[in-house]
Amino acid sequence: MHDIRALRADPAAFDAALARRGMAPASAEALRLDDLRVEATRIVQAAQTTRNELSRQIGAAMKAGDAATAERLKAEVKAAMDAAANADPDAQEKARDALLATLPNRLDPDVPEGADETANVVQHVHAEPAAFAFTPKQHFELGEALGMMDFATAGKLAGARFTVLKGALARLERALGQWMITLHTEEHGYTEATVPYLVNDATMYGTGQLPKFGEDLFRTTDGRWLIPTAEVPLTNFAAKELLAESDLPIRLTALTPCFRSEAGAAGRDTRGMLRQHQFAKVELVSITRPDQSAEEHERMTRCAERVLTELGLTWRRVLLSAGDTGFGAAKTYDLEVWLPGQQAWREISSCSNCRDFQARRMEARFRPGGGKGTEFVHTLNGSGVAVGRALIAVLETFQQEDGSIAVPDVLRPWMGGLARIAPRG
Repeated sequence: MHDIRALRADPAAFDAALARRGMAPASAEALRLDDLRVEATRIVQAAQTTRNELSRQIGAAMKAGDAATAERLKAEVKAAMDAAANADPDAQEKARDALLATLPNRLDPDVPEGADETANVVQHVHAEPAAFAFTPKQHFELGEALGMMDFATAGKLAGARFTVLKGALARLERALGQWMITLHTEEHGYTEATVPYLVNDATMYGTGQLPKFGEDLFRTTDGRWLIPTAEVPLTNFAAKELLAESDLPIRLTALTPCFRSEAGAAGRDTRGMLRQHQFAKVELVSITRPDQSAEEHERMTRCAERVLTELGLTWRRVLLSAGDTGFGAAKTYDLEVWLPGQQAWREISSCSNCRDFQARRMEARFRPGGGKGTEFVHTLNGSGVAVGRALIAVLETFQQEDGSIAVPDVLRPWMGGLARIAPRG
């Protein structure tokens, strides 16, 4: 959500911020709706003043037996109150906020200009892609040959974009999630939480999924929503809260299933596990003071990077351009992993600083120590990381010529000491 006072102070800057994202100006319409709210408020306040002033005159006229004057004054009061009822400043405020709720966050100044992912900037590459003495296969070829990745059964049970994992691959997926969340809690200082997988409208609105992205979500028959990421419930821990400055930063993590309709992904990544309706992810969320959020963004990204380094994967950090940065983010780093089977970089983590954009929607504030008043917190979120995509990267990176998979060293204690996943024999 945007601060209407800041918009009013510099509408040209607001429209320029939208233009960076390729969007049309919106300040004039937002200010028009806010002017209607201001005028409606003036009418209501004037009506209340008129009622208070004329009530005394009506009483005096009735006491004096001047019924005609009393009736005339009553008619004036009724006209004023009718005008107030029609003005309805709450409705005008809702109309203004409905427009503002559809407008994306303002980007940080250092976000590169550009219309799409072609303008993203690679900032760092970790490790060279592994050399293979054979032609590496894609994850779904490996998984099916192992007899442990079953798309046919998943299709029978649920339809397209679902996967059944069995045996050692099911255990490898579980190992990845458990190892990641243990790393983030024991070494990176995040507090683990279990959260609802179903949330209400207000919770989805608070982090920016509603109203804009409703078609990308799954909704239940009782009006709740399946979470697309644990960012949604974790960030909303701060909704409508007044936090103490000493409580900040708050760092939370959760390992949850995530549910996405992939409404805009028709025809994309239809084979394999890259784009699923249901997948597991370790999410990282931070709630900070405004002056902490830039450094917290770097810290969070380093936490996600460590996961990839410890797994022995080839990865790179990418600063997203203006046209590729998500709706609620002011600045985003994507971490991309090299997939030898695809011979391509694919996103495996996205770490974003939302600044006060979500906090305004959630009404999440803190009281500065020793200061007066309150301020909005800043919120950040990142994948630490997507479990399914980590599984894909491990399969393709550590595949052997015979089709077996070497288990990365850090995962072997979570796999009962298993060093190699081979076809069932």
